[in-house]
Amino acid sequence: QVQLVESGGGLVQAGGSLRLSCVVSGTTVSGTAFRYTSLGWYRQAPGKERELVARITSSATTIYADSVRGRFTISRDNAKNTVYLQMATLKPDDTGVYSCTLTGTPYWGRGTQVIVSS
Repeated sequence: QVQLVESGGGLVQAGGSLRLSCVVSGTTVSGTAFRYTSLGWYRQAPGKERELVARITSSATTIYADSVRGRFTISRDNAKNTVYLQMATLKPDDTGVYSCTLTGTPYWGRGTQVIVSS
């Protein structure tokens, strides 16, 4: 069974940084090794729809939401089955629950809370 587990969230002041991690297990069971997957980080702020933050393909091509480009960096470590989201210069608008997903699949993590205080 495929599982995604996020960590690294917390409370931080505006201008600060956090690094989120998402460990993926079980992909080999489904027949697709982690290194061949695309992954995405999404976030959902209170009262708002979930939105894409960043995505990374198996070849490490990345895309970012306009609101985070230049401040956030998505990366992956195939040896650790892990995808990261390095967040810098955080703003209160970055507050939300951040979740990772295997792109194009129904597999999602439970999320990790990020709160940015002003």
